[in-house]
Amino acid sequence: MTQVRTLIVDDEEPARELLRAFLERQADVQIVGEAGDGVDAVEMIRRLSPDLVFLDVQMPGLNGLDVAGAIPADELPLIVFVTAYDQYALRAFEVSACDYLLKPFDADRLASTMRRVIAHRERSGHEVARAIRSLLAHVQTARDEQIVVKSNGRHLFLQNDEIEWIEAVGKDLRIHLGANVLVVREPLNSLERRLDPAVFLRVHRSAIVNRTRIREVQPWFKGDYVLILRSGSRVVTGRTYRGVVSRLLDGGGSSLGPK
Repeated sequence: MTQVRTLIVDDEEPARELLRAFLERQADVQIVGEAGDGVDAVEMIRRLSPDLVFLDVQMPGLNGLDVAGAIPADELPLIVFVTAYDQYALRAFEVSACDYLLKPFDADRLASTMRRVIAHRERSGHEVARAIRSLLAHVQTARDEQIVVKSNGRHLFLQNDEIEWIEAVGKDLRIHLGANVLVVREPLNSLERRLDPAVFLRVHRSAIVNRTRIREVQPWFKGDYVLILRSGSRVVTGRTYRGVVSRLLDGGGSSLGPK
């Protein structure tokens, strides 16, 4: 039997080591490389053309879904998503091009996944691409409902309306949930990509606010604004994002992009 040329992608080295150990027990697997982030993953997929990628969903920068979306349809390998995602994503993964692994998993679950991989190898490349694109559409639609963040080793599921605003402080994010604050180690740009742009506005290079929690907008120095939230919190906007606030005041503030 021809071996399945396999790439492992995960930003956590212990996770890559565990997956590699399990895969090395599979006689029909050839591990062709490992990547620790999404950018390297895209480059290695294009350069190595693996048959199969074990792809972590939650990574800083480019996450696993970003990686899948960055590969042209005719170059997509089979993908097994490795995830601690919530139930809406798991339902989508179940109908995806190949399979998903829910962390933590064991050797038996991996062996079951490889059986599905072998069965899927008979499918055409276009069929695989359509299934993965369908998965991405499912997740894009479902992100309106909630997001997943990792704080103090726990994966937490947050509804949009729970989040008042988010600020970047050094390498950490502080997610303000009314009187409570979650500290998350993730770049603000990475979290922003997972937020619903119809609800959340980037108003400063270090701040995102939930537009439904804004009570008042006041002029500030040199053309900037201060946003007063329903909790009483005050968020000062940045010069680059003045256009976002202007469009909000004009009734068209759904765009996150600065002008």
